[in-house]
Amino acid sequence: MKILTQFLALSLVLGLAGCIKDDYVDDYVMPEVRITNPIDSIQANTTYQFEAVYFNNVGAQTVATTMWTSSDTSLLVIDNTGLAYAKMEGNVTVTASTMQDGEMVSAAHELAVSLAPVVQPVIITRTGTVETTSTYALFGDFTLTDNDGELSLSLASNYNASTALPGLYVYLSNNPNSSADAYEIGAVTVFNGEHSYNLPNTLGIYDYQYLLYFCKPFNVKVGVGTIN
Repeated sequence: MKILTQFLALSLVLGLAGCIKDDYVDDYVMPEVRITNPIDSIQANTTYQFEAVYFNNVGAQTVATTMWTSSDTSLLVIDNTGLAYAKMEGNVTVTASTMQDGEMVSAAHELAVSLAPVVQPVIITRTGTVETTSTYALFGDFTLTDNDGELSLSLASNYNASTALPGLYVYLSNNPNSSADAYEIGAVTVFNGEHSYNLPNTLGIYDYQYLLYFCKPFNVKVGVGTIN
């Protein structure tokens, strides 16, 4: 029995070692302001409420005061709440900014003011490719889709993950190195081929920047993909 226990313990240690690529993990990321509901166009003489959030240097969403500006107030004006009023036809850039620790952090978004009515898309997609960060196989393309408010994550046919990865979980995160403050989608039960996850409608398609795979029992990252 003692030999069996030692063998199981050794197997667990070896499994953990196989997950680790680097001994040191730096969870610092550049602070970011993100416009969470961008649009490509707006009709003249109409309004639109822009929204933005701030993420600190570990990718955690933090309360911050946002300042909004328009690159051309003859085309579009925007107040400090993010409420925009389109005036004349043309291309314009709206910028959301916040001052943190003496530094300005900004996000700019270009859109067109149109004279014709604008129909906003019902289906919005973002894509990416997850790649392994360990000695185990883990790769595949993915698509994050917002279909009229219904959010889903789909892995493509080229997806493959090693079944030897211990306690494999998948997350949406704003930090490519940490599952802290991430949204836990759940345990991985499909290790090869197409599959999908239905996500709660409380999440927005622009809420997260990375798809992460972690060996949850050891809190070790084994895969990451940027959501483009």
